[in-house]
Amino acid sequence: MSHGPGQSRGGPMRRGPMGRMMKGDKAKDFKGSMVKLISYLGKYKLIIIIAIIIAIASTAATIIGPKILGEATTSLFEGLIAVVSGTGKVDFDFIAKIILITLSLYLSSAIFNYIQGWIMARVSTNISYRLRKDISEKINRMELKYYDRTTHGEILSRITNDIDTINQTLSQSITQIITSIVTVLGILIMMFTISWMMTLVALIIIPLSGVVVAFIVKRSQKHFAQQQEYIGHVNSHVEEMYGGHIVMKAFNGEKKSQEKFETYNTTLHLSAWKSQFYSGLMMPIMTFIGNLGYVGVAILGGWLTIQKVISVGDIQAFIQYIRTFTQPIAQLANISNVLQQTAAAAERVFEFLGETEEVAESTKPIKLEKVEGLVEFSNVNFGYNPEKTIIHSFSATAQPGQKIAIVGPTGAGKTTMVKLLMRFYDVNDGAILVDNNDIRDFTRTDLRDMFGMVLQDTWLFNGTILENIRYGRPDATDAEVVTAAEAAHVDHFVNTLPGGYHMELNEELTNISEGQKQLLTIARAVLADPEVLILDEATSSVDTRTEILIQRAMDDLMKNRTSFVIAHRLSTIRDADLILVMNEGDIVEQGTHNELLERGGFYAELHNSQFEVTEEITETDS
Repeated sequence: MSHGPGQSRGGPMRRGPMGRMMKGDKAKDFKGSMVKLISYLGKYKLIIIIAIIIAIASTAATIIGPKILGEATTSLFEGLIAVVSGTGKVDFDFIAKIILITLSLYLSSAIFNYIQGWIMARVSTNISYRLRKDISEKINRMELKYYDRTTHGEILSRITNDIDTINQTLSQSITQIITSIVTVLGILIMMFTISWMMTLVALIIIPLSGVVVAFIVKRSQKHFAQQQEYIGHVNSHVEEMYGGHIVMKAFNGEKKSQEKFETYNTTLHLSAWKSQFYSGLMMPIMTFIGNLGYVGVAILGGWLTIQKVISVGDIQAFIQYIRTFTQPIAQLANISNVLQQTAAAAERVFEFLGETEEVAESTKPIKLEKVEGLVEFSNVNFGYNPEKTIIHSFSATAQPGQKIAIVGPTGAGKTTMVKLLMRFYDVNDGAILVDNNDIRDFTRTDLRDMFGMVLQDTWLFNGTILENIRYGRPDATDAEVVTAAEAAHVDHFVNTLPGGYHMELNEELTNISEGQKQLLTIARAVLADPEVLILDEATSSVDTRTEILIQRAMDDLMKNRTSFVIAHRLSTIRDADLILVMNEGDIVEQGTHNELLERGGFYAELHNSQFEVTEEITETDS
């Protein structure tokens, strides 16, 4: 059967994922999106809490370190003074003990940090796995009309870029938020225990840092958003031009394509440069502001030491704290931006997961032991949009074993009838019956197992010719595949290819011709051996000689089974048992080829116009 299966860190600010995140890169409903994401994390609640506790322990060990190390500094300083004055000596045992305690704290911090990182990496990858699995399953349950209005790139972006953004946030930002908050509070507490006056001097830098962060984030955010948008434009344009490079070259579109690419690429370059310029300013400026606080603390600390209010070790510890105080503040500012991106990504993912699905299967589905092949369209009405009906009161009956041809001009509704028959769409009114059973009473799997389908647009995948044919019946043996290929007149050309049936079709399917692709999909339908056969312009891409061979094979295949043949080339359906002539969604005539020609109606006009055109072309060529 031919129907197939359907952040890195960048300086102090984190870039969004490589892909289009929608314009603006911000969630419409930040709170709602984050609530949904948090609820999705429900089954990992306990392990995330454990990771957070470990992160707090790791941060606490790091914070306590300078204070304890300060005691060693004080002991060393006082010991040296005592040695110089001749009143004592340096207590190296005490200093060694302090150093060992400090090293133990830092080692414990590193181990805790690794454990929490490992836990969150496991959680984030599991979440990514679940989201991709849910999206993959959702794709197969979606109404086909969703794909009519949504580009493939948008869907791919949700399953790749958006989920990668969520993954990065879960693995890095959750514990980073906790550790940054704990670090800020812990350092403040430790600084107040050393000297409230020096702490007040250090706190002066916070509002100044906040102003700088707000200034930079406000200006860089729009450039990051534009960068994300134009990464999508560039990728989309390159993919489009590469996929259609033959058509682009045939119509001399290289210059126009290059100009469009240059426009996108220039905008991307400018937005990327500006976003990196602004974000690159943050650390130097924050370092400068931190140094101002450092100078103030050093001067005040020296004076307080002279006054014997604090010890030398306390100054050393305080200076270590002040040097690291601005870092978590900058991280928290950066994370606020990351959370906006994550909310936007989560919103898009959950928006997709919340899309309308196909009508649910029947709770008591019918399963036929034997399919006779009686197909009836009973007053079928349908429109892709409910307010615009394109199929009006369509009624027709195909008796078992009959060959039914559906003809008409482009847009008459021929292919739409096939989509309804396969339940790619459900009728708005009326019913389609198979062996007197409404097709909505079958499961979609059972219904589609009854049909073999060969589409005008061939669908093949990157794999061997053998694998592509076997897609019609996965449990078929190699011998059965070859037999089906022979019946579809595929065997003769396959044996001329390097590797034969084991030749790999490349990703672009450029190593076989259009006609050969069509032949392979016909062989797939032959292998499926369905009860009802649907051919939609099945011979549209083959030459006249091959068409005759395929027609003979199809005649054999269609014996004793109901067949629907959709064709613009009326010469291929002269022997049909019944021809349904459609125009603007209605059956305007029905009968055999000869009967319809004798009536001299719409079918006769179609038939005569085709052969008049053929004769004119023949005369022109001669």
